[in-house]
Amino acid sequence: MTTETGTLFLHPDRNLALELVRATEAAAIRAVPFIGRGDKNGADGAAVDAMRKFLGTVNFDGVVVIGEGEKDEAPMLFNGEHVGNGRGPACDIAVDPIDGTSLTASGRRNAISMIAAADRGAMLDAHTVFYMEKIVTGPEGIGVVDLRQSVAENIQKLAKAKGKPVSEMSIGILDRPRHEGLIEEIRAAGAGTRLLLDGDVAGGIDAASYEGRLDMCIGIGGSPEGVATACAIKALGGLIQTRLAPKTDEEKQKGLDAGLKFDHVYSADELVKGDNTFFVATGVTDGNLVGGVRRKGPIIRTESIVLRARSGTIRRVTADHLVEKWLDEGEFAGL
Repeated sequence: MTTETGTLFLHPDRNLALELVRATEAAAIRAVPFIGRGDKNGADGAAVDAMRKFLGTVNFDGVVVIGEGEKDEAPMLFNGEHVGNGRGPACDIAVDPIDGTSLTASGRRNAISMIAAADRGAMLDAHTVFYMEKIVTGPEGIGVVDLRQSVAENIQKLAKAKGKPVSEMSIGILDRPRHEGLIEEIRAAGAGTRLLLDGDVAGGIDAASYEGRLDMCIGIGGSPEGVATACAIKALGGLIQTRLAPKTDEEKQKGLDAGLKFDHVYSADELVKGDNTFFVATGVTDGNLVGGVRRKGPIIRTESIVLRARSGTIRRVTADHLVEKWLDEGEFAGL
């Protein structure tokens, strides 16, 4: 079909993101009773149930390319699951009902609920290899930063491109034992680290945002999160590069069998083809990207961010929801 109406059913429409944000809002709200309760599985389960329910009302034919596991691990949103009501554009989607389940369970900052969407067939399916190296910067890093360069060289070149001394550079990295050497390299180069307890999607977006607190986000994190982050970075005009990091020879072979490339640096366009991408996230707990769910008398307030690559727009959505429509009064006692 070549008419404008027909095209809308082949590609995600601009209104889709504002529909998807209802699903991230629902997931974030339902996770609230679990904040600080030490039950990350309970939080994730409640968020998954809410997200699946709301996705089922959206006018689109979505396939989960990047979910939380295989079909036999349901009730999680599994890889290959069809979501939406089937009437509308055909899309790939990446979902994480809570990016930061441990943060939620411990009551820490920066937990979000997120969905990324793109045209059907656009997203790299990297679920066979769980981890990848990543580097994310703002627009200044394009043509300057490269995963094949040393950490020190990347920091020095980016600092020069941004017109600031290396000593003022802030580098985000997940606080993991595997990063001990990388953290030493960053500090030896003269830059400061900002250790992330979890949630490298939010960290990557922060590094690519013109008013973010990070200059660069680097390190090994989840492959699903890397592809989802690419959808957001395209809207922000920043740079993302990744390289698969299999943990075992068996995992590498699975990746090879799936057609993935190793010792290869994936660009944003290889992670997600085209510019028709969306990224939506709602805060579960307070963070630099978005604020967490709050109780305001009889209402629940959520804060979300909606990014669209084709138009290059960044929208921030604040929504108020009646408490009585969502949770028992006792569930919000701590807010």
